[in-house]
Amino acid sequence: MTPTDYHEETYELNAEGHLVDRQPHYASKYQDGSSIDWLYEELVERERTHSQRSQRGVRGLILPWWSSAQRWFIIIATGIGIGLAGAWLDVLVKWLSDLREGRCTYGVFYNSVSCCSGLDPGEVCTQWQSWSDFLGVRFIFAQSLLQSFVYVALAVIYSGSAALLVQAWAPYAFHTGIPEIKAILGGYVFDAFLTPWTLLIKALGLALSVASGLSLGKEGPLVHVACCMAFLLSRFFEQFRTSEGQKRKLLAAAAAAGVSVAFGSPLGGVLFGLEELDTFASESEVMWRGFVASAIAAVALEYVDPFGTGKLVLFQVTSVFDDTWRAFELIPWLGLGILGGILGHFMIKLNVQIAVFRRNSYLHDWPVVEVVGVAALTSAISYLIVFARVQTSELVANLFQECDPTKGDYHGLCNPTAMWENVFLLILSAIVKFGLTAWTFGMMIPAGIFLPTIAIGACLGRAVGLLVQGLYKAYPTAWIFLSCPPDPSVRCISPGFYAVIGASGMLGGVTRMTSELPLMTCNVNKTTLPVSLVVILFELTGALSHVLPIMISVMTAKWVGDAFGKDGIYPAWIALRQYPWLPPADYRDEGQTGAHIMRPVDDLTVIEDGHCTPIDLDNLLSTSRFYGFPVVSQGELMGFVTRDQLKRSIDNVLSEQRSRACVFAPSFISSSASEEHLDFSSVLETSVLHLRKEVPQELVVKMFQKLSLRQILFTHSGKLEGMVTKTDVAALLRSHFPHTGALKDDAPTWHR
Repeated sequence: MTPTDYHEETYELNAEGHLVDRQPHYASKYQDGSSIDWLYEELVERERTHSQRSQRGVRGLILPWWSSAQRWFIIIATGIGIGLAGAWLDVLVKWLSDLREGRCTYGVFYNSVSCCSGLDPGEVCTQWQSWSDFLGVRFIFAQSLLQSFVYVALAVIYSGSAALLVQAWAPYAFHTGIPEIKAILGGYVFDAFLTPWTLLIKALGLALSVASGLSLGKEGPLVHVACCMAFLLSRFFEQFRTSEGQKRKLLAAAAAAGVSVAFGSPLGGVLFGLEELDTFASESEVMWRGFVASAIAAVALEYVDPFGTGKLVLFQVTSVFDDTWRAFELIPWLGLGILGGILGHFMIKLNVQIAVFRRNSYLHDWPVVEVVGVAALTSAISYLIVFARVQTSELVANLFQECDPTKGDYHGLCNPTAMWENVFLLILSAIVKFGLTAWTFGMMIPAGIFLPTIAIGACLGRAVGLLVQGLYKAYPTAWIFLSCPPDPSVRCISPGFYAVIGASGMLGGVTRMTSELPLMTCNVNKTTLPVSLVVILFELTGALSHVLPIMISVMTAKWVGDAFGKDGIYPAWIALRQYPWLPPADYRDEGQTGAHIMRPVDDLTVIEDGHCTPIDLDNLLSTSRFYGFPVVSQGELMGFVTRDQLKRSIDNVLSEQRSRACVFAPSFISSSASEEHLDFSSVLETSVLHLRKEVPQELVVKMFQKLSLRQILFTHSGKLEGMVTKTDVAALLRSHFPHTGALKDDAPTWHR
């Protein structure tokens, strides 16, 4: 019997001399926890494309067009879907959060904005009432108790409901999702992370968790939601169901659309897909598909207009006077960048320590209780601090705004006589949010870290801006302020600018989002620049004059953060869960060779050609979780066989033939003996990459990074000496991280 996995006559001619219409054979579905074979996926895609273009007549024209139409349908539908979902999420969050403080007199389903629409600036809204006014409570102490009770109680209900939904229906809907999306785009198979239930619970749970007032954001989870949409749509078309490579190209475009909706940043979404998600495909292909998806998502978001501003940006930086900046302001801005890098490092370190503690304590068994407890504590503390009481997005919007006499003063933030009180409250708000964010990011609810990080930096930046403004008013003739107008009543310092700079520095210190750009130097090395983060913040605020200061702040924060540790928050969580993801950073060895990282042949599970029966191979598959095995004959390497191919071949063997020996290289068996063996040569991969173990370790790592390999075999004179896998290289690159694999049990395992 000859078990086969490929049609030997894929391009067979019929009686008329035309190619027979045969579809290429695809590999069976990968199991969750494994890594895909990129080389095989590219081979299958080329076969499929060649098969379509080889058809004669109209069919040869329609098939490629139909294949492309399916791809663009998914991209366009995903863009529209995530745009509408993001708008719906904003409306729902606004209504739920406003419900914690009051209700509209002529309808409970109106939020404060829609309830008070149509009023002139400065006019008091009488239709929106607090709960104490609505219920007729007159005593001040009773009013405070009632307002605080409703505020905390609804927060507990919202967050508890989100945690229950995640725990009961979609365990993978918690957290941000970006670490898993990065791993998936890198070849990790995790289909359970993209199911329809995960999509539904992630979206609904995200609205509840954000409205509860917990120190989290919706930006990262929206990337996960967009990828779930693209995955769900791809299941309707066979070419994406059977091609993991094509599926990931769709997910890359969906991730860009998610960022576009989360920040109102179409260009930032495209760059985010190129930089942070480390996509495997060509840059032009990723940029074009990501651009289309991001643009369509932005159009859908603007059509709904959930903010009622007619613009995409969430926070518009405005200045009623001069919006220029002076050279001396580079000093406090550099200070904010340094502070952002330092605080970003400690945020990552504290968050990792809390995640490890949570995993090893009783909190791991009671995730809903933890969420409810933290929500109650967050609400109780936030209610006492005026700047922390409102939604984080509203807080950031007001911190970014400049003081305007024609508009209301946000809780006395523009009161010149209360500068020190405001500075104290802003710093206190930043400290509280720092601790709460470090704990909240990782609980059993959908949670992002972008917005709370921006809020922490904005609070610190606004506080520094107020201090610099106060210093200028106290010493307007000082030499450092010579570029300012001599009249202190004329604006020179814009504290809202400082809030933007502080937010960019803090976000750069936490995420370390960078782009690899080649520099024309003598050794043609690469440097990393935070391009996408600058573009996202620019589109987020709409502040054209802030581009250069934002760049300075982000680069300073990254350099300072990298001095303490290279990993951002997302690579840290990837290491915690031990996903087989390879960071794009350059690796430099210290004289080590491939022999230092390879697994010696004595430690490998190998298949001896001609000595194993299907029964033996079946037992081997049931007792091991390796994704493939080297095949040797008296120590000489014959090739490599994958687990899936071997399993299919064994299943095709008849019961009366299961005692025969399996031969993977029939040319080495005599013709008389070959009749007593089973020919398994069709599953043997003979064109496997193998090197000498003396090659530099740096070269081995780069080959895995650039070629997306799953394994490299090491030989000498044809004899197998060892093997290194993607998992081994990933472990090498994160060997500096002390908590690698601390949360591994929470993620599916993979085969080495």
